[in-house]
This record gives sequence, C-alpha cells and structure tokens, in this order.
Amino acid sequence: MLFRRCRLKRAPRQKILCRFCAMMGKLQSKLKHSTYKYSSPDAIIEEGIQTRAFQEDSPAHTDTVSVVAALDSDLCVSGGKDKTVVAYNWKTGNVVKKFKGHEREITKVKLAFFLEQIACVRKSKQLFSASRDRTVLMWDLHGSPQPRQQFSGHAMVVTGLAVSPDSSQLCTGSRDNTLLLWDVGTGQCVERASVSRNLVTHLCWVPREPYVLQTSEDKTIRLWDSRGLQVAHLFPTKQHIQTYCEVSEDGHKCVSCSSGFGGEGCEATLWDLRQTRNRICEYKGHFQTVASCVFLPRALAWTPVIATSSHDCKVKIWNQDTGACLFTLSLDGSGPLTSLAVGDTISLLCASFSRGIHLLRVDHNQGLELQEVAVF
Repeated sequence: MLFRRCRLKRAPRQKILCRFCAMMGKLQSKLKHSTYKYSSPDAIIEEGIQTRAFQEDSPAHTDTVSVVAALDSDLCVSGGKDKTVVAYNWKTGNVVKKFKGHEREITKVKLAFFLEQIACVRKSKQLFSASRDRTVLMWDLHGSPQPRQQFSGHAMVVTGLAVSPDSSQLCTGSRDNTLLLWDVGTGQCVERASVSRNLVTHLCWVPREPYVLQTSEDKTIRLWDSRGLQVAHLFPTKQHIQTYCEVSEDGHKCVSCSSGFGGEGCEATLWDLRQTRNRICEYKGHFQTVASCVFLPRALAWTPVIATSSHDCKVKIWNQDTGACLFTLSLDGSGPLTSLAVGDTISLLCASFSRGIHLLRVDHNQGLELQEVAVF
C-alpha cells in the first residue's frame, strides 16, 4: 500500500497573527453585547452562581444585623446586635432615624399594617421591635425617638412578633414556650397561651384573617386563632427546626424554612393554608440553615416565585410551583445571611452577619438574575 505525503502550505507568520487579532476583536465585540454586559471586572460567574462587586454606603449598624423589613418603596427598618432600630433610605444610602431603648440585641421588627389602609394617619407610621431583653417596644417613625409603648411579659428572649391587620393587636412569642396577645392602645396583655417545648422562632399574621402562623424549635408549624389564642391547626412535623415563616398576600399559602447542615434539612416548604392545609412543594438546594423566605411580587416574573436566604451565604430564587431553583446569588464574605425582605417590585434587602444589609436588584433584561448593587 502506498502512502502519499501531503504537504500543507503554511501561511506567513504575520498573516496568522493578523487573523488571530481579528478573531479576538470579534469575540470582544460579542462579549460587550452578551448577557453579562453588566458584570464588573470583579464579577465571578460559574454554574449559575454569581458574585458581584458592590458599592459601600453609610452603614446602618455597627454590628451584626439580625433582621430587616421594608417600610415602603424607599425605606426599610432594621435591628441588630448593637441594640438599635434603624430606619434607612436604601435608595439614597442614608440613615433616616435611629431608635435606642433596648438593652440587648434586636431580634424582630415589624410595622403597623393599618398605616397603608387609612390615609389620614400615614404620617404616623409605627414600628415594633422585639429584643433579647424580653421586651417589645413601639416607635413612631416621624415622632419622638423615645418608645411610645412598652410590652413586657415574657420570661425569655422575644423571638416572634406579629401585628394584626387593623393594628389593634400585637402577638408576641418567646423561647419561654408562650404566646401573648396585647392590646396595642393600652399596652395590656389580653390573652396568654403556653405549649410545652414550643420555643417560638417566628410569627406571622395571616392577611385579613384572625389567624397567626408560628414556627418553632420543636419542628412544628402552628396556626393560632387570635380569638382566645387557641391552636386552630398543627401542620405535619418536619425533620428539622423551623426557623421562619411567611404568608402570601392573598392568605392562601405560606412558606416555612428549616435548619440543617451539609444539605441535610436546609429546605423551604410551601403549605396550603386553606381547606386541605397540605404540603405543596419543597425547595432544596441550600447547604446550611435557611434563615428567611419571602414571596416575590407577581410583577417580577412570568410565574410565581419565592426567594430564600441561608447561612451558606446564598440567596436563591425558586419556581414556586415546580421547586426548581431559577437563580443563585452568592454573597461570600458576608457571613450567615440572617433576614430577607422585599423592597419593591425589583429590589430585595438581605441582612447579613458581618457585612450589614445588601441591596439586591432583579435584572428584568436577564430574566430573574439577581445583582448586588449596594451594601449598607
């Protein structure tokens, strides 16, 4: 068999370099118009996880931020280990007001819902804060920096705080296994309930209903009827501590979070609050305790979605119906993420252990891609 040797004609070295430069020029031109055109040089994009550089604004707290909640389209309120409650304009990056009165770390913050319903009192927005000092204080955003009312009655740290839809009642929960129902106007306790081993982790009032949802360290989720403060329903026991709960705006569904480590537990669970009250879906993918979960506005996506934040330094967006993870944002270097809140239709606020509060923005041009735009 004969083998014929083929001789390839080589192009001159200069022409090869010219072709290479032309190819790289076209590639750079494509990259400038790619889906990652907003990425900074410090951005890292790998396997759907994105870490972005962010802008430093005036810090809201001098220590760990325990909790953050949205007040309106540009204001949020937060509490931290520095014992202060801070109202912050997250659009301008400025502290609006600081409230000092607690003797220990702030654990929960809440605003009065009726302020959004009665136009004549919109200028007297009221805030509630719970603390490890076993008290709850009520503040006026536009009034005196001193607390307007104090609610004292728990024997241990207050870990649950919920305000009724008409803002006339306040429900508090504690690691002392008790729930207390208060008259906001008088500051008096009107109902008290205690369940053995019911170490409360979070409370949430169901919109337009007399019910309060509660998570506990005994791995259960309870639905309380505020009319007499009796347990109306006990959801199936989970495998891990339930750390947080949130109710949808229509009051039909709720989502709870689980503790865990190494991917064991670490999930969020969607429940039906109506007739069946069964588990609807689970969201698994975090590797440490899930500390917070929120329903995202319907205007944000083509399908209902929820977001979770975890001690693994990640914020995840999930398809509410299928449980598929749609996007993951990594906030490495921030320590455990402690709290999550919806700022507006495109913004999320995320509190962290060591880097304050992160402002996250959803890029509509990129689907549900989260971008970190500021930290304060």
